[in-house]
Amino acid sequence: MSVAKTAAVRQLILDSAVRNMNERGYHGTSMRDIAAGADLTVASIYHHFKSKQDILQEIMLQALRDAHGMTRSALLRSGGEPKDQLQALVRAWVMFHTTRREDALVGATELRSLDEPGHRLVVALRDEQENIFRDVIERGVEEGAFRTEYPRDAVRAIINMGQQVCVWWRADGALSAQDIADRYCALATAMVEPA
Repeated sequence: MSVAKTAAVRQLILDSAVRNMNERGYHGTSMRDIAAGADLTVASIYHHFKSKQDILQEIMLQALRDAHGMTRSALLRSGGEPKDQLQALVRAWVMFHTTRREDALVGATELRSLDEPGHRLVVALRDEQENIFRDVIERGVEEGAFRTEYPRDAVRAIINMGQQVCVWWRADGALSAQDIADRYCALATAMVEPA
């Protein structure tokens, strides 16, 4: 099997797992469910992943890497002002959690289902993501652009606020993803108390 074909089959498996885990949760999803959703046999899944645990870990790592890439890119394009950087980060974070809603929902709800090695990997990537926000907010405080006395709490609140969008937002709802991103930029900016 070619590298491209292997990658395509792996993605089919991951996509099926994400759909199933959104419907049934990790523990309610069987390898048979994943196989059926990918139009494969259970045995063929094991050629690509050792276990359901490996599939979950890959879903979460892939989602975090993609979110990290989106936020890092937004930060690099935003300019040097902390307020602009924070708004770019928040916008990218919210857009990830709306455009990749199903992946994000698995990431938001199934961390508890990871085994210890997978948990460590995912938490390390999650911490890297948090550090991007923390660096911008702490620098903003140091430079006098933000006046919050609680920069670390602001970071956690902003990240959690954006992450939870995947739980309740719907594409056919009253607010577009862009509307939510705009509102959350305003809320995040207010939270850090701009000078």
